[in-house]
Formats: sequence, structure tokens, C-alpha cells
Amino acid sequence: MSESATVDIAEEPAGLARGSKLIGRVALVTGGTRGIGAAISEELASRGATVAAGFSGNVERANEFAQDFAARWSTPVSTHRGNVANPDDCRRVVNEVMEQYGRLDILVNNAGITIDKTILKLTDDDWHKVLDANLSGAFFLSQAVLGHMVERGSGRIINVSSIIGEIGNVGQANYAASKSGLFGLTKTFAREAAFLLERAGKLDDDSIGLTVNTVTPGYTYTEMVAAVPEKVLDRIKGQIPLRRFGRPEEVARIVRFLAADESSYITGQIWGVNGGMDM
Repeated sequence: MSESATVDIAEEPAGLARGSKLIGRVALVTGGTRGIGAAISEELASRGATVAAGFSGNVERANEFAQDFAARWSTPVSTHRGNVANPDDCRRVVNEVMEQYGRLDILVNNAGITIDKTILKLTDDDWHKVLDANLSGAFFLSQAVLGHMVERGSGRIINVSSIIGEIGNVGQANYAASKSGLFGLTKTFAREAAFLLERAGKLDDDSIGLTVNTVTPGYTYTEMVAAVPEKVLDRIKGQIPLRRFGRPEEVARIVRFLAADESSYITGQIWGVNGGMDM
């Protein structure tokens, strides 16, 4: 694990519109050092949040991300290495973040993997690896933060799914199943979070609540998409009503909104960011 120096977290200054900033909030973004995850980390930082960015293997890249991030943003940042497919790693990373900052307000379950093969060629291992990382990882991380958020009376859990979980795709049965599984997970966590807050006497008209939502990006221009042959990209664009790919920052803006106080009446919902590809 590589970390920046610990910095005191500022309290939200008086005079700001309620929930207009994320100053004083701590966000854990899994897969937060590259692609959509990096855009989410930066978007949350732009609103004042302290960012703990999770990563799995590339230490050098994570260090570069943290150095660049620290040069651009005044908010604290740390990086945390772990395998979201490992329940013990999920719990350890959550504990690291809470020990370092004393709180965890926002969890963004963004990390995921693909192992693309047609159904008849998928092995048992191919199936389990993708489900463990993309679905079970979100469960174990959310489970690890839930008690802390209930105790504090507020929190935001935001899952990053995919349009593939809504429409399916040839060669991605394991990925589609894992991403659609997040929909049921989101709705169940949302119901249980509200139930637990009510039981604890922490639901009232002024509560910012403990909400759980999912964002489903469509085809978004990242390094992975950039590596696809141009002819294939053109064919995919032709299926998108807006005739272009999404940008990571467009997904990140929805995540930031769902992390803010203003979204306190939104829970258990699925937010598509896909250029109209699924409507």
C-alpha cells in the first residue's frame, strides 16, 4: 500500500448551500486510480472530498496517480492495495481507510474485471473470477461499511454496473451476470439500510440518510475501448442513439451527485449513462 502524508480533514465552512460541497467527507473508490474510477476520484476531490483510491496490482501506476492527484487537488489522497475478490482484503481496506481518516462517508464500488468468452468456452474459473470481483467484491465492501454508516446515521454506497448488465452481450455471460447482479444487491442494501436507520431512530425529515444506488455506464471511452479496432468501434457507435461514446467524467458527475446531500431522497435506483442505448 502506498499513501500520501495524512492531512487534517477540513470541516465544511459555514455559508455554503446545504450539501453543495463534499468537504469533510471521506470517499473510498475501488479501482480508483485509472479509467472511470480515476475520473470519479477527481470529481469527488473537486467538491472537497478526501479520496482513498483502491487498486489491485500496479503499484507504480498507483503512485503516479497519487502524485499527479496531489499536485492538482488540495484534498488528501491515499492509495490502498487490495483484491476485491478476496473478502478479507475488502474488510482490511475498509478498516485501513477508517483508521487513517476516522470515518468513511462514501463507498464507490467501481473495480471490476472481464474474461470474455462465449458460453460454451467459459470455464468454471472464468465464471467465478468475474463474479467474485464484480459482484461479491461489492457485497463484501458494502457489508464492511454498512455498520459504520448506520452508527453515524448517514452514508452513500454507489455501485458502478454496466449497460451489459441490462442488455447482455455475446461473449460476456459472466460479466453481464455480475453487473446485473448489482441491481438486486443495490435494492436490497437500500431497503436494509433504511430499515436499520429507522430501527436506530436516525430517520427524520432533516436526515441526509444512508442511500444505495447504482450507475450503469454505456460504452465509455477509456484505454480498454481505445484498444478496440476502429471498424468495431464504428459498428458500436451506430447502435448508440447519440452516436458517440461516453466520457469518464460524464459517469463521474452522476456519481458525485449521488454522493451529495442533495440526493438524499434517491435510493435503490439504477442510473443509466449510456447515450440512449438502453431506453
